[in-house]
Amino acid sequence: MIRFKSIISRIVILHVIAVAITSILMSLALSWLLNHATTNLHNDAMEEQAASVAHHLVPQPDGSLSLALPPDLQGLYSQPYGRYSYAVVDEHGKTLFSSLKDRAPIFPADPRAAAVQFLETRNGGAAISGASIRRAVGDTTVWVQAAEDMANRDVLIDDIVEDFYKNVGWITLPILLVLLVTDIAIFRRALLPLRQASEIAQQIGPARTDVRLPLNEIPSEVRPLVSAINQALDRLDQGFRVQREFTADAAHELRTPLSILRTRVETLDDPRIAKALHLDIEAMSRVVGQLLDIAELEAFTIDPSELADAQGACAEVAEFIAPLALEQGREIALLGVSTPVWVKGNAEMMKRAIRNLAENAIKHAPVDTVVEFVVEENGTVKVLDRGPGIANEERELIFQRFWRRDRNQQGSTGLGLSIVQRIVELHGASIAVENRVLGGAQFSLHFVTADKTA
Repeated sequence: MIRFKSIISRIVILHVIAVAITSILMSLALSWLLNHATTNLHNDAMEEQAASVAHHLVPQPDGSLSLALPPDLQGLYSQPYGRYSYAVVDEHGKTLFSSLKDRAPIFPADPRAAAVQFLETRNGGAAISGASIRRAVGDTTVWVQAAEDMANRDVLIDDIVEDFYKNVGWITLPILLVLLVTDIAIFRRALLPLRQASEIAQQIGPARTDVRLPLNEIPSEVRPLVSAINQALDRLDQGFRVQREFTADAAHELRTPLSILRTRVETLDDPRIAKALHLDIEAMSRVVGQLLDIAELEAFTIDPSELADAQGACAEVAEFIAPLALEQGREIALLGVSTPVWVKGNAEMMKRAIRNLAENAIKHAPVDTVVEFVVEENGTVKVLDRGPGIANEERELIFQRFWRRDRNQQGSTGLGLSIVQRIVELHGASIAVENRVLGGAQFSLHFVTADKTA
């Protein structure tokens, strides 16, 4: 069984089959109607000819009949012409007059037959078709027969039949093609609301769970399906909302105990224990902060007209992160253009993405190496380090939430790069990960540039 992936192709193919079957049936019906019409014309003509012959029958005083045909009828029924013939038969089956050479009747006479009969017979290899009418001439009842040799059928009827079948094909084919093209246009127009709904559906994602498919122009046959999809999206949106609210509420609730814990740790007498606990608290605070960032990003939208200076954002992050890098024995370098590079997006979110990349680079970079920030005029921001790099099989995994190469490593939550990727998606930007030739990783953020003067 053939399966069609496209509704239009399915409808068109089935419609072509239906049109082909209809065309065949119409041709057969027209053929039957044409044959029926020509048969009726032939029968009417034979009846008129028989009546014309009967009109020239004259009763004689002795009770016999005479037939005196005018010259035009004599020529019509002459043997050399051979197309038409007549015969006059009495009620006893005796032939009184006949245009045939053997003076025989054309059709056998039947005294019980109707007043008008249309008969067919064969004479040798030729088909004979004609009419037999009953007439009372004087005191004598006769059957007047007129017939035509179908081998010499009337040229006009033959031409009509021939021209009909010749022209009907040339007329039918363009009509079917025009009908097919028209049907395709109608089907595409009828399915346009579905294509528009599918384009809207492509916009639905974790960040756009509020989008719903329109029902106004949707055909009634498909409307229940679209309505069910919208209801499913409502349930998903509610689920996402509950999840975001829970994450945000949990993170907010954890901040207060952490602040209290930090204060109490400072009162400990043993500085070594206090320092270790401070590190643990800072790690927990970082997780809480990242959870809040994730909750905020899930509901965050960026104004399409909003612009940000990528060079300025990168410079602020480099200035902010420099003390942390120096404390851990790394250096920070800001390279590339020194003039503003305007891109489409939110400056605060861009700084969060760059800061997460910078913190990740500092953590993996060896001591006494430089973490580089590079800003290019095309809106690309790069963060480079001299760490171990990223294995090819891990380049997709690193952006998954809570993924870590080494789960025993302290201070790593596996949330930083997932936040970076989410910010990149919100900006309609892209992120690329490469390994440097001399060792280390390079993260490149490609933002959409904008004209500040526009």
